[in-house]
Amino acid sequence: QVQLVESGGGLVQPGGSLRLSCAASGFTLDDYEIGWFRQAPGKEREGVSCINYNDGYTYYRESVKGRFTISRDLAKNTVDLQMNFLKPEDTAVYYCAAGVYGSSCAPLDMDYWGKGTLVTASS
Repeated sequence: QVQLVESGGGLVQPGGSLRLSCAASGFTLDDYEIGWFRQAPGKEREGVSCINYNDGYTYYRESVKGRFTISRDLAKNTVDLQMNFLKPEDTAVYYCAAGVYGSSCAPLDMDYWGKGTLVTASS
């Protein structure tokens, strides 16, 4: 059974940090683009950061560059997102997703999705 399971969301004050983790099971992430997407209330789902699992090529949306870092663990079949200096506008449900034909961190290119984890940056 193919699964992506996210963990690590929560409530943090603006300026704080959180680390999200995504564990894949039922398939290996070789040849996939895998990444993190988010959806805030009333807004469309958007790509936050993605990584090509084979060569490590990374994408970051402009608003998170310098604050978020994506990384992969080939042995564990996992992808993490370290989020620093969180802002209120980062508040959203964050989803892990993987796509075999993905190359630009676009939601429509993803084949598998996790259930999401809520990240709230608020004082």
